[in-house]
Amino acid sequence: MAVRKLKPVTPGQRHRMVSAFENLTKNAPEKSLLTSSKRSGGRNSQGHMTIRYRGGGHKKRYRMIDFRRDKEGIKGRVKGIEYDPNRTARIALVVYEDGEKRYILAPNGLQVGQTIESGKDATPEVGNSLYLSDIPLGTIIHNIELAPGRGGVMARSAGTYAQLTSREGRYANIKLPSGETRMVLTTCKATIGTVSNSDHIIVASGKAGRSRWKGHRPRVRGVAMNPIDHPMGGGEGRASGGIPRSRNGMPAKGYKTRRAKKKSNRYIVESRKKRK
Repeated sequence: MAVRKLKPVTPGQRHRMVSAFENLTKNAPEKSLLTSSKRSGGRNSQGHMTIRYRGGGHKKRYRMIDFRRDKEGIKGRVKGIEYDPNRTARIALVVYEDGEKRYILAPNGLQVGQTIESGKDATPEVGNSLYLSDIPLGTIIHNIELAPGRGGVMARSAGTYAQLTSREGRYANIKLPSGETRMVLTTCKATIGTVSNSDHIIVASGKAGRSRWKGHRPRVRGVAMNPIDHPMGGGEGRASGGIPRSRNGMPAKGYKTRRAKKKSNRYIVESRKKRK
């Protein structure tokens, strides 16, 4: 993937960086894999705003993605690489030998016409989904399950990947994109390769209007509010606002919110690195 810098003929294009979309091969999505996607605009069932700074945006349809990769023993052929407005990664349309069509997350290096498969008999190649017990140590993986059969939930955004470092009995040790090393059952599945569209991190919208197209409304700073509206509000002139905290008073920097006795703590071998 690559990005493209536009010629700044308007102020909104001066700092804009867009994806080149050079690897996309299909424009129209597969109709049988589309479903409606209704947005709430931050309102609850009574119409009251419960989440601020949401609303508007372009209408989107949801692409049903196969995160489980449970079609074992049947090979599929990649028909096309498509854009998905609901996620940062690209998706691939796969047509299986029995005629069924499914969308999967497209990893880097996946080509149109390539054959992919999943299950015990699959080889550790890009795009194939295998059990952690069958993946060679040191392999780069993504779309990792936390519970067998529930579908991949980790390392799914653009450009992310994890690494299988070791296996000990029923568990495999995986180093996640956050730097955390976690134990996962070897009966869980993962897909080989890195998630596509790794240049997404350097894309720049260039203007506030593009945020409105995505459904994001302008966000008001706490220090610009009155004391009754925010703990950091009020003051004479451009006051700093005191200790950074949320609207409800929770500290914003360095405050740990994870429960000390959370059950999943025992599966964490090494916590994520502290950023300097």
